[in-house]
Amino acid sequence: MTASEPTLDEPDSASLDRVFAALADPVRRAILRRLDGRDLLVSELAEPFDISLQAVSRHIQVLVRAGLVTQERTGRISRCRLDAGPIYQAAVWVNHYSKYWQAQFDTLAAWLDEIEQRKAQAPPPVPRTRIKRPRRRA
Repeated sequence: MTASEPTLDEPDSASLDRVFAALADPVRRAILRRLDGRDLLVSELAEPFDISLQAVSRHIQVLVRAGLVTQERTGRISRCRLDAGPIYQAAVWVNHYSKYWQAQFDTLAAWLDEIEQRKAQAPPPVPRTRIKRPRRRA
């Protein structure tokens, strides 16, 4: 198996590229949030955005190509539905690298424990007294 071949648990690179590119845009992420748990018409999806219906349609097409949204057309009516499968696949891919983050968190926790132990063992600080110096006359 080469480095570019996906395993059974891992999507191919082109799929990941499309998902991450789709998720990179804030309008597309907002569209996905609006679709969470419900089906909406394109016109309903476009309501909160200060962009044209055509621009929203283009964003939806990017999401469709990434596999994140499915569209059902009945005549001129287009209903959209979230498909979270590709997001799950991307999360699995990202999670593979969590072992590196966890190692960094473990190192940080060890350093914080050591700092706390040093503070507990150190003698209490001596309070400073302020020495009054005489003022100079000009």
